[in-house]
Amino acid sequence: MIGITRDKNVVTLEIQRHERRNALNTEVCTGLTDAIRSAEADDARVIVLTGQGTVFSAGADLTSAAYEREFLAAHYTMLNTLQQTPLPVIAALNGPAVGAGVQLAISADLRVAVPEASFMIPVARLGLAMDNWTISRLSELAGGGVARAMLMGVQTITAENAVQFGLVNGIGDLAAAQEWAHEIAKLAPLSLRHMKLVFNHMPDSEPTPEQQEAHKAAWSSADVAEARAARKEKRAPVFRGE
Repeated sequence: MIGITRDKNVVTLEIQRHERRNALNTEVCTGLTDAIRSAEADDARVIVLTGQGTVFSAGADLTSAAYEREFLAAHYTMLNTLQQTPLPVIAALNGPAVGAGVQLAISADLRVAVPEASFMIPVARLGLAMDNWTISRLSELAGGGVARAMLMGVQTITAENAVQFGLVNGIGDLAAAQEWAHEIAKLAPLSLRHMKLVFNHMPDSEPTPEQQEAHKAAWSSADVAEARAARKEKRAPVFRGE
C-alpha cells in the first residue's frame, strides 16, 4: 500500500489506495512508519509524501477498524515518526486532504499542493475529538481563526486560501515538491535537524487532565456510535451530547 521510490538523496512515499481515496488504515499507517525509518537507515536526506491518483487522503478509513485502538495506536505512531524523523518531510498534496489526511499533511515540515487540493476536518460531524497536537499545529500553521473555522465550523479550505493562510508553502505538483526536496537535500543535515527539533517543540501542546477527560468522553460517547450508524444508514446523525 506504500510505494517507495528514490532519486539520489530524495525518497518519495506514495499512499497507494486509490480505490479507497487513499484512506488510512492500520496497514497504511504501519507501512508509512516503516518506510520513514527505512529512509533514515538508508541515509536519505529528504522525504516527499504524496497520494496516488487525485486525492491526498480521505482520512481514516471509516469502513474498517478506524475507531479501534489498533488503528489509533498505529496512526499516532506514524504521526510521531513523521515529526521526530530528523529528515525534512515535504507533503505533496495531489488533491483533497480530509480529517486524518490533514493530520498527515501538517505532520510534514513543508507542503506543496495542486490547485485542486483542499483541507477539511469533519470531527464535529462524527462526534469525535481532535488531539491537542493537531489543534496546536493547525493554529500555528494557519492561524487560530482559520483553525477554529476548520475544526468548529467544519469549513473547507481551498489550496489558494491555504497558501494565503500559510498552511501551504506553494502551489505545485509532485514534480515541484521533488525539485524542492532535491534543493533541500543539498543543505546541511545537522542544521536542518536542529531547526526541526526547535520548530516542533510545543511546550503548551500537552493536554491538561480536563482536556484528557474531554477527549476520552468524546471518543467513548453514544454520539460516536450514532455517527457510525448514520453513516451506514446514509442519514444525518442526531447528536445528543452523551
